[in-house]
Amino acid sequence: MKIKMERVNSELAKQITSIIADDIKDPRMSGAIVGVTKLYTTPDLKYAKVYLSIYAKDKESQQEAYYTICRSKNFIRNMLKDKVQIRLLPELTFLIDDSVDYSIKIDKILHDIHAEEEKTKESQTLSEN
Repeated sequence: MKIKMERVNSELAKQITSIIADDIKDPRMSGAIVGVTKLYTTPDLKYAKVYLSIYAKDKESQQEAYYTICRSKNFIRNMLKDKVQIRLLPELTFLIDDSVDYSIKIDKILHDIHAEEEKTKESQTLSEN
């Protein structure tokens, strides 16, 4: 059962990415690159949470692309009916995946801590000499 859910999630994510890239012809999406990073469906396949990674020139463009996708969820669901042969197609809920931004923030903090440690070691060796 778990393997089946993983296959369903993977196929849905692949097809949603394809639909967003190829079939949504909204000018508000022109400057954004959108990908599905994660997709989780409930065991009964009634609902799906779709985590999107949106790369745009600024936060405003990113939000505009996100809202455009949210407004297009019925269109995306109808396109999925043709591309995925599944008995029950889940209701889609789109969320922004900020894990990449979070990992960049953590990496910067770790880099700053490492730089502080290096400065402390250098000052200790200079004071010993």
